[in-house]
Amino acid sequence: MLGRIVIDGVRPSTPNGYPAKAVVGEAVTVGADIFKDGHDTLAARVRWRAAGGDWQVADLHEVGNDRWEGVISPAELGPHELVVEAWTDRYATWRHKTTTKLAAGQDVDLELEEGAQLLEARAAKLRRKADKERLTKAVVQLRSAGAPPPERLAPALDQSAARAMAGPEGATDLTAASARPLWVDRPRALRGAWYELFPRSEGGFKGAAERLAAVADMGFDVVYLPPIHPIGRTFRKGRNNTLVAEEDAPGSPWAIGSEEGGHTAIHPDLGTEADFEAFVERAGELGMEVALDYALQCSPDHPWVRDHPEWFHLRPDGTIAYAENPPKRYQDIYPINFWPVREEDREALWEACRQILIHWMDRGVRIFRVDNPHTKPMAFWEWLIPSIQATDPDIVFLAEAFTRPKVMAKLAEVGFSQSYTYFTWRNTAEELRQYLTELAHGPTADYMRPNFWPNTPDILSGPLRNGPLSAFRMRLVLAATMTPAYGIYSGFELGENEPASDQNEEYLNSEKYEVKHRDWDRAASLAPWITRVNDIRRRHRAFDSLRNIVFHHSANPALLAYSKHTDDRSDVVLTVVNLDPSNVQETVLWVDLGVLGIPWDQPYEAYDEMTGQSFTWQGPEPYVRLDPEDQPAHVLHLRRL
Repeated sequence: MLGRIVIDGVRPSTPNGYPAKAVVGEAVTVGADIFKDGHDTLAARVRWRAAGGDWQVADLHEVGNDRWEGVISPAELGPHELVVEAWTDRYATWRHKTTTKLAAGQDVDLELEEGAQLLEARAAKLRRKADKERLTKAVVQLRSAGAPPPERLAPALDQSAARAMAGPEGATDLTAASARPLWVDRPRALRGAWYELFPRSEGGFKGAAERLAAVADMGFDVVYLPPIHPIGRTFRKGRNNTLVAEEDAPGSPWAIGSEEGGHTAIHPDLGTEADFEAFVERAGELGMEVALDYALQCSPDHPWVRDHPEWFHLRPDGTIAYAENPPKRYQDIYPINFWPVREEDREALWEACRQILIHWMDRGVRIFRVDNPHTKPMAFWEWLIPSIQATDPDIVFLAEAFTRPKVMAKLAEVGFSQSYTYFTWRNTAEELRQYLTELAHGPTADYMRPNFWPNTPDILSGPLRNGPLSAFRMRLVLAATMTPAYGIYSGFELGENEPASDQNEEYLNSEKYEVKHRDWDRAASLAPWITRVNDIRRRHRAFDSLRNIVFHHSANPALLAYSKHTDDRSDVVLTVVNLDPSNVQETVLWVDLGVLGIPWDQPYEAYDEMTGQSFTWQGPEPYVRLDPEDQPAHVLHLRRL
């Protein structure tokens, strides 16, 4: 039932009451549509707290069209709640009415007495002596009948009096919206640069540990490992996903499980558990975290198949069904049946899946990239993720779900910290503008955090397919500067660009089915370029946020221009990218300087972080020219002169 004041459209929120998301230290905009009948002036605030903590308060201010907004900045991990409240601001209503009448030359004697009673009532409830005395003096002045009205009003209209009168105390129509949950993650859930590598291609954990220094030097924060478990031999896939494996074929890491163990075991070719823990420790010494693949599926040789056949899908002939996406067949993988007939079997299975996470958490893993979460029940994730984060709120879950938009959004809503996206297939300026606007400001922005990947072991798409190194530079700078979180799969820096076929988006000679030996010292490596981009990301706080992206007009559709800025405009970065990897492109931009806090009529510096060049611009229409071979992008730090 509605109260006297309407509070609608509260954000941040999710469609079905799950927690919205924030990170520690993030400035979170809280907003609501607030209005009532009549012409009274309203006031609003948000009360918020960590679970079991003390309430904190932030004012909301009208920003137009009955929309009210304010900012909070959570400082603790874990569950929070926030409540938007509104009330009639009797003091502001009285002030507006009285000053308007006075300006019109009307009699205000009754209004002055009304104000005296209003301030007198508040003064009686105040505890702070200075405020009480200030309002008491203002009341005396309001009742000074011999003085002219402006003089009588002045003390009551003073800013200090207004502050003493602020708040809902005494309001008869204080209205509160229902409490909204907010989950606060650590910053890594929002931002970070990821690098995926296969330890087996580096000689196991010991060799991969030696590779970590180069990865850290490029500026990556997270090193992500595909499954590290024993690989089944039954129906093992061969090179390029062939059905018959060569004698020495290592198999797909996602065909998990053999007689050597399952999801809590380590493939013996990679090393021991001590080697893995040393790898995690070395990553930490270099300022990186390890993310581990969490793939809930089994090879036919997994111990669960022998011990718990009830956890799998049985066919009419009694055999266990392998994975299929007709016409594709994956005979080396058995999907898990997350909803066995018996309730006790379901509970045992779900708990076994939870114990896998706990096993690796105990060995130093705090980030999990979850394989194909959209092929598991939403109810499972709704149970699993909160059950882990209830005791370990720092755990981060990345959803590898290149699936339908509503399914992807639901995974984020029920708890996933980050999500893969459709960035891989967004290539034109219009596609990128629309998609980033949707992610940054659309209905999922309160709870779905994107992680942009130009490539993955499964996906070689767009201009990267048989593309030049300029295409790789272009796609990387887009991913790294558009969103706070992005990642690449190893080999990207070497320009690996051969697709399996004209129709197949996977790589030819995919690392999923063979060990790759790469020359990391190749002269044409993009490692220096990647290092520079990641260094720029770290030095500019403007890149720490998603919702601050602003697109600017380019007359040439091959040139995409967008900016990011901090709330106080102390850090403003304009990025211009040539989307054509083969040709020089030029245009005159139209930059919205007002949004960036730069005067329209004064010169300003545009310092290119990529080249060290400095340009002096004035006005909103700079000329830009980008050669994809030498410089596919400007990353310009804009500063007033």
